Amino acid sequence: MGLAAGAAAVDLGAARMQMALSLGWHIVIACLGVGMPAITLLAEWRGHRTGDNNYRLLARRWARALGVLFAVGAVSGTILSFEMGILWPGMMGVYGEVIGLPFSLEGIAFFVEAIFLGIYLYAWDRLRPVPHLLSGIPIVLAGVASAFFVVTANAWMQQPTGYRVEGGRIVAVDPWAAMFNRATPPQTVHMILAAFMVAGFLMAGVYAVAMLRGRRDRYHRLGLLLPLTVAAAVTPVQIGVGDWAAHFVAEYQPVKLAAMEGVFRTGRGVPLHLGGIAVDGELKYALEIPYGLSLLAHWNPDAEITGLEQVPPADWPPVNIVHWGFQVMVMLGFALLLLAACLALSWKRRRDLPESPWFLRGVALSGVAAVLALESGWVVTEVGRQPWIVFRVMRTSEAVNPAPGLVYGFVLVTAVYAVLTVATVYVMRRLARDVPVPLAPQEPDVTGYKVV
Repeated sequence: MGLAAGAAAVDLGAARMQMALSLGWHIVIACLGVGMPAITLLAEWRGHRTGDNNYRLLARRWARALGVLFAVGAVSGTILSFEMGILWPGMMGVYGEVIGLPFSLEGIAFFVEAIFLGIYLYAWDRLRPVPHLLSGIPIVLAGVASAFFVVTANAWMQQPTGYRVEGGRIVAVDPWAAMFNRATPPQTVHMILAAFMVAGFLMAGVYAVAMLRGRRDRYHRLGLLLPLTVAAAVTPVQIGVGDWAAHFVAEYQPVKLAAMEGVFRTGRGVPLHLGGIAVDGELKYALEIPYGLSLLAHWNPDAEITGLEQVPPADWPPVNIVHWGFQVMVMLGFALLLLAACLALSWKRRRDLPESPWFLRGVALSGVAAVLALESGWVVTEVGRQPWIVFRVMRTSEAVNPAPGLVYGFVLVTAVYAVLTVATVYVMRRLARDVPVPLAPQEPDVTGYKVV
């Protein structure tokens, strides 16, 4: 009996790690798929409006990278879709009809994106400028829609609704009510803005590295400035949306908030904690800001904050993981906000980028910082919900596939993602090394450039 329980625990851990790996890997590619098309279209539009071929060349090269990332994302997304049924049949078997709608709509959005991406890439030299630019708009809309639909399914897992249980059976299913649950607005907006931040900062970081190596021509400056401007404009908005999401957690998931802040005992006027480690039911070594958490969570410095002692320890999420995931996300978010403020201040004063090489170093690191903030935020969202796969309805241990040997699937999927990572990095580096060559005057081309 003990051996069987031990094997089940190992398989549950393997299933969790496999899902974490798949989601953590795919979400970065998905963010590029959401934010990069809009930035690419913006570059193409600027090229047509100003006649500056540097914009057009940037758009063309980014579109080629977008095609590669779309193909890779299709692979990782397909893996995820199979994992939902293979790893978690307990949830999908019971609630599949409740949350099936957003997955179906996401499939439609995916096909729309694939069709128009093919047109956009194939028609660079075959369509006039305006029709070609317009052909990219459905790519942007479909990418945002895909992110929205997928996140609504996750939001339902945070706030399940849209059904009733009678006699142990799911009845009165309302897929639209399930999709537009209470968690949907803050989660979807937070995720879509994060996608634009990740795409913008990652793209800008590539050109910041090139500029640090001495490539200070207009092409590289525009390659840094355009995506960085988009990401910098989104960052302060994201900070505000993050506050909205935190208020939602405080109201509807107080145990998750307690784990995020390491609050073990219910109280009023609870301080905000910076750093710290949870040890033996107490958060130690943290810097406290008096009344900070009560004020931020409820706009009242004397507001009551629910502590973890209100629920059995078996219902606690892993406190240190959730707490530090939240700390890292907030810290990096404000670091990126500072970088955005430096850009805005310099542009207001000089209509140019800051001259300091430290600014370029910061931009070079900003993409990695945005990805880490994104991953940390998802750790807070998903691990903070544990031990529930459907919040307060079904435990993760009840949903996992009971078949033995899930650990072997985790090893196999890890190998697949290792190969995907190496192949993606290799292809993207090859694209980055391509040298732009101006076309001869007699050669017709919408952009005025070809890439060899």
